[in-house]
Amino acid sequence: MGKVLVAIALVFAIGACGSKPKQPGCKTDKDCKSPLVCSQNKCVECTEDSQCGKGKSCQANACVTKPQCINDDQCPSGQVCQAGSCKPCASDGECGPGGSCQAGACKKAKKCTKDDECADDEDCVNGFCIKSGQANNAGTTCALQTVYFTFDDSSIQQSERDRLDANNSCINQNKGKSVFLVGHTDTSGTEEYNIALSERRAQSVADYLARLGTDPARLQVVPKGETEPTGLGDDKDRRVEFQWH
Repeated sequence: MGKVLVAIALVFAIGACGSKPKQPGCKTDKDCKSPLVCSQNKCVECTEDSQCGKGKSCQANACVTKPQCINDDQCPSGQVCQAGSCKPCASDGECGPGGSCQAGACKKAKKCTKDDECADDEDCVNGFCIKSGQANNAGTTCALQTVYFTFDDSSIQQSERDRLDANNSCINQNKGKSVFLVGHTDTSGTEEYNIALSERRAQSVADYLARLGTDPARLQVVPKGETEPTGLGDDKDRRVEFQWH
């Protein structure tokens, strides 16, 4: 009997050695090492913005740097909000429906509900005053906007959601066309890594549009990696472009 008990004890001892140590729990903030706080019996970095330093906010119990902007209206006149930062525009497509980019500054199209609210040489198209006869090279009724990403990231920033919402509406106005989602990166990292990153970015956009109601069968992911830089800096290279086909 003694030998059996010793064997059982030995088994439990071996099992205990191979198991992972439990994470320390907590009931109140006092149970955590400062500056950590207690949330759902775990010590975390934060539970609200006030527990983070200046210029940071609490997201998923971690303090992260606040974005400079979440939409174009929060940027200086003429600049656009891209991946959470205010930037000069690089093309008309960054300036919203009917807008134009002039020397790095956006000139937004006037909003309207009928043609009478626009200039003599403009029509009211999809809520914006557009030059009469103006159309893109795909013969569609609206333009698709480029979306941007932060360094080494493929998640959709809040600043890009308005553009994706508009793109979703545009795609669904043109039922007979499909869209290439062309992913790009800057030149940091290896070519192989950047191809994979550009694919993740394009796929993130495809998934987001699918959740908005776009038929996934109309979206084709095209990873380009670092092969097509804009020549306007890394922040403009971290992008997904939309092309009708």
